[in-house]
Amino acid sequence: TKPFDSEVLLFKIKAILRRKSISQEDEQELQVGEYKYHVSRRLLNYNGEEQKLSPKEGALMHLFAQNINQVVNRDLALREIWGESSYFTTRSMDVYITKLRKYLKDDPSLYIENVHGSGYILHHTTE
Repeated sequence: TKPFDSEVLLFKIKAILRRKSISQEDEQELQVGEYKYHVSRRLLNYNGEEQKLSPKEGALMHLFAQNINQVVNRDLALREIWGESSYFTTRSMDVYITKLRKYLKDDPSLYIENVHGSGYILHHTTE
């Protein structure tokens, strides 16, 4: 058998669990700093103002919200959101990350950091 990376295994397990619990997520609302993210409607709410996210933005936001302060592996996120045979590149994902940064800019306790050679982290500071 091949050796495996524990981070990859954890990410795959989370993805499977996420797919299995999709019916429970129909009304799921996740707290992300001062934002509330409504999963099935892909609405990001901040102080009563709503931002409708595209399907890809929503999938990325959901992934970050489930992994706050943890590295989200770039390659695994690409496969999870864009698919195995997709022609999208990491640059395509960077465009969506830039959009999410713009949406989250009103809450200074949140920021998305690029982790060189690995992926991204959505940091939430409580200071």
